[in-house]
Amino acid sequence: MSTSQRPRARDTILYGGLTVGLLDACDAVLFFGSRGASPERIARSVASGLLGPSSGGGGPATIVAGVALHFAVALSIATVFYLLSQRIPVLVRHPVIGGLGFGVVAFFVMSWVVVPLSRAPHGAGIPPLAVMINGIVGHAVLIGLPIALFAARSTRSPVQVTA
Repeated sequence: MSTSQRPRARDTILYGGLTVGLLDACDAVLFFGSRGASPERIARSVASGLLGPSSGGGGPATIVAGVALHFAVALSIATVFYLLSQRIPVLVRHPVIGGLGFGVVAFFVMSWVVVPLSRAPHGAGIPPLAVMINGIVGHAVLIGLPIALFAARSTRSPVQVTA
């Protein structure tokens, strides 16, 4: 990629954001599901970031709100990557390293800034090791990396087909 090529916003934000929203949701359902949490409970937990702890007993509207909020956050994270890539082109020139690094940073920002500032109930201190490892690896591989790969792919010139 030449330094003059920039990733396209649509590819990075929309395609990257929706993809990582789906991947992260699958990870949450599989990981926390193996610990007894239902998909509905996971969605209510996400909704609690906006609605507060009382959303845990909410009905279908709360579940829909949780899913919508989850994808809004995924699109927001993709937007942050896109904006950063405009200032730090190495994120897209080396998408594997840039994406993995971005994903790890995203995990810590979500864990130490976003969630504590939200209305979601959160425990004090460091989470259990398995939760921490799943979060770090999941954010690196399932969030940062795909967004960076979508961004890098969008910098390539489209192939011209001649008839």
